[in-house]
Amino acid sequence: MTPPEPHPAPAPVCPFTGATGDATGADGTTDATTATEPVPLYGRAYKSDPYDLYRQLRDTGPVHGVRFPSGIAAWLVTGYEAAHQTLNDPRLGKNHGLGNDKWRALASIMPEPQHSQLQVHLLHQDPPKHTDMRRLVLDAFAPRRVEALRPRFQELADALVDALPDEGGADLVQGFAAHYPFRVLAEVIGLPRELARRFDRDWGKVVQPVGPQDPGRPAYEGRLRALQAYIADVVAHKREHPEDDLLGRLVTARDGGELSQEELDSMIFQLLVAGQEPVTNQISTMLITLLRHPDQLARLREDPALLPRAVEELLRYDSAFELTTWRFLAEDGDLHGTRIPAGDSVIVSLCAANRDPEQFPNADTLDLERTPNAHLAFGHGIHFCPGAALARAELQTAIATLLARLPGLRPGVGLDELEWIPAVLARGVNQLPVAYDKRL
Repeated sequence: MTPPEPHPAPAPVCPFTGATGDATGADGTTDATTATEPVPLYGRAYKSDPYDLYRQLRDTGPVHGVRFPSGIAAWLVTGYEAAHQTLNDPRLGKNHGLGNDKWRALASIMPEPQHSQLQVHLLHQDPPKHTDMRRLVLDAFAPRRVEALRPRFQELADALVDALPDEGGADLVQGFAAHYPFRVLAEVIGLPRELARRFDRDWGKVVQPVGPQDPGRPAYEGRLRALQAYIADVVAHKREHPEDDLLGRLVTARDGGELSQEELDSMIFQLLVAGQEPVTNQISTMLITLLRHPDQLARLREDPALLPRAVEELLRYDSAFELTTWRFLAEDGDLHGTRIPAGDSVIVSLCAANRDPEQFPNADTLDLERTPNAHLAFGHGIHFCPGAALARAELQTAIATLLARLPGLRPGVGLDELEWIPAVLARGVNQLPVAYDKRL
């Protein structure tokens, strides 16, 4: 197959200066200080279906200046090859201390003291600290352990379906997807039942940016304080009742000097929020995709052996983790032909990479038997999601259970009427009304 002729890249967008123009250096890179207006990555149309925009960006170059609803700006990487290289680029660090003053002035989403106390988890660390912290969680999410827990995951899924109406329909976010990942997570990390019952899913909204001038800021800060108090209770409980589970081992690591208090709290924060909300969103995006493709839904119900490969394709087709978190260059440098100033934020679009036709033939087509399928839904490189095996098991169990036990599953409202959450990094919905013939 002959690759298409490359399109000329547009003048890059400097997210911070707003300068316009086009200047190419002697080394062939484009100067990031000359630019047109950043591309907005927000709005109902964008959140409902960002893929047309991603296609346009991919076609015109791998790096683009973008702006988020809070005013935060970044450099967005789109194509698969560029994304893969960026995720493995040792020059790009995750520690927020690398961000420059211009980034910091706009990116103070989480206020102090919470930013310092809850934002030093794995996603925001670089080696060697990242290596040491990641080692503490790997055993809990090891594939062999996840496989051993699958029967328990099935029990949890069946219990939630048992609580759905016998017939007619239900909201599969509020009735299933909003609860299933947290119940699984509690089992895996050793969250005591009484504390698990106290967890408020509304606290998960702390990862949805709310700028300092936003009218929702007081509620946002209230969630942060409540979540921080809850984490303190988890730590206190694990000290009083030591057990050989992930939470217990993290507290022991803190008491043994391997972690600071801020690192301990941040890792628990990451587990409780990042460990469940993306799976909730991924269940909803997978169901929406299948409801948009009823022939594929019927095929998967009739042939459950397709499930593992189908889940990989559903992850590729519409990933709930749409964008990665910030990365920074410590020094001015070239990124895929664009000169990026030190401390500017760089974000990779996993969704755009996963629909790149140069990597995936017929990339906009849902093919449940697609192989190979080297999607980037869980990232790549040293920050590859440590919970990927757990997420895959949860998703396989959730989709299989819902398809098997809700015959006649179909949309309960027009799918174009669904309201997509306005989170910057994520794709998902808070409600998904469906109809079905009966609950088996």
